[in-house]
Amino acid sequence: EKEGVEGVSVGAILSDYQRVRVENVCRRLNLQPLAYLWRRNQEDLLREMILSNVQAMIIKVAAFGLDPEKHLGKTLDQVEPYLKQISQQYGVHVCGEGGEYETFTLDCPLFKKRIVVDSSEMIVHSADAFAPVGYLRLLKLHLEDKPNTPASIAFAERKSCLSCCDQENVAETEDCRDMSKLQITWNLTSSSSCVLDKFNHWSGNTKNGYQWISGTHFPMVGKNINDATKQTFSLLQVELAAKGYKFSDIILLHLYVKNMKDFGIINSIYDSYFNLNPPARVCVEAPLPDGVALQIDCLVHKNNLTLQDTIEQRKETMHVQSISHWAPANIGPYSQSVKVGNEIFCAGQIGLIPCTMQLSKGGVRSEAALSLSHVQKVLEAMKSGTNLNHVLLASCYVSDKKYISIVEKIWQENLKEHTQEDQIYGETKSVSGLLIVAVFPHLPKDAAVEWHVIAVTDDPCERKSFIISKKSDGYAIDCEVIVSSLKSSAAISLAVSLLPPSVNSLNLKSMLHELAVVFRQAMDKLPQDVKQLPLCFKTFYCEDVIDPSFVQTDLERFLEDILDLKFPLLILVPAADLPGLEILHVSCWLSS
Repeated sequence: EKEGVEGVSVGAILSDYQRVRVENVCRRLNLQPLAYLWRRNQEDLLREMILSNVQAMIIKVAAFGLDPEKHLGKTLDQVEPYLKQISQQYGVHVCGEGGEYETFTLDCPLFKKRIVVDSSEMIVHSADAFAPVGYLRLLKLHLEDKPNTPASIAFAERKSCLSCCDQENVAETEDCRDMSKLQITWNLTSSSSCVLDKFNHWSGNTKNGYQWISGTHFPMVGKNINDATKQTFSLLQVELAAKGYKFSDIILLHLYVKNMKDFGIINSIYDSYFNLNPPARVCVEAPLPDGVALQIDCLVHKNNLTLQDTIEQRKETMHVQSISHWAPANIGPYSQSVKVGNEIFCAGQIGLIPCTMQLSKGGVRSEAALSLSHVQKVLEAMKSGTNLNHVLLASCYVSDKKYISIVEKIWQENLKEHTQEDQIYGETKSVSGLLIVAVFPHLPKDAAVEWHVIAVTDDPCERKSFIISKKSDGYAIDCEVIVSSLKSSAAISLAVSLLPPSVNSLNLKSMLHELAVVFRQAMDKLPQDVKQLPLCFKTFYCEDVIDPSFVQTDLERFLEDILDLKFPLLILVPAADLPGLEILHVSCWLSS
């Protein structure tokens, strides 16, 4: 406070150890960590340092391919070509991030004087035949005047990061098709909106330790947003404890708020329940029922396996709080992603420019492309070689229906970049993940697009998929299923769409029964050697078309009757709209 320090910069490029230690210190002191080198391409970064007139010489070597007698005392510009060569041959980090070499900076644009080494001594610490270790002992140095060049001029040639400039001038196109839903009257004479004797808060528990919880939303009668939020999380804590869980066992949490203006209050209370390495989180404003301020559902994981299986299913969290050029820092108490075994659960990503943490100004297409690139970077950081082609289930939330065609096109364009193709026949073999799109009134920071994915580090070419379609009087049900090549998880999408011409009357109970029947058909069609449990039956519905009380009552009963003990947890999420003539869209994740 005395010196007016607001942030701390860390030079970590790949080292989580360095970055996390600085971030933890900054968290305790309420300072902003900065990591602008984090996950930069090392060849580009080395070239940038050289072009920025950073004169640094190597003072220690400790790697295969580096020789104390040849390379100690050399400057970065002198050894740059050789560093690139041994990087390709032996996997040496070009910037020495693995401790391959250390440097001493003699001059840079921030120095008022340059350092000159008058004499030094080479010390061989280890005369290993393949990777000798040696360092320079600097015996005598002096300072030397340099031309009076302001640092701002020296840095004038530096280019902005790609995220800052590439997304600003993308041509904007919008879907101008007729978006209006057909007029529909529901025949509800055979349905009942009474509450079931028991309300199912939990899904089944899988062998791998997954379980989903929902139903944690409560009327605000006589309560302000602060009290309603505290009550919600207090009751969630009770529910978790009843099953032997803690908040630290939550790996993915969906937060739906009635009014995004209340997010600050909700977030501060949310923060008090999570410490280091919180779960991944997805947040949107949803048209919740009157009197309901927020709704949450979450996926928990706890190992009940053998030691070897526990090691294979260990939990890894990516919680980057530093502002960088890589991807957005966490703007709340959540992690960018959580990996359990081969499955990666990513938090919602919006089109923030990482180095400024401001929304891209290039329009909807710019936001959609930038936020999806953030997802790609997070996946790659969680496990090298992982890309959008490994996504099993993707959800895209937009703030206006006319943006749907834009995000669908960008999704396909990005998949095409990563799709593996058969070199002989030229046919695409990879099975891409399912995409569910829904419209919500507001997204965090007034973004236009938010992406959320669940990915599996499997072989996309070995996945199984199939489609089931059924048409009835006035509506159609389209079902898509994808099974990971590891057979550990699967995703099911069910969309209910109205059929033109306009429908005078539909039987809601009959439609929901058919939906449950198609879901059972999809379950029965899964490969025989796949033993997976459907965890969540997340049902996005058009809030101005469907009454959720009837859906909750009848659909839950049908799922339980038709699927017996394997019925999933029903989660109802009101959306402002859905693509085309869809009135209801189900997203289901299955795990072994």
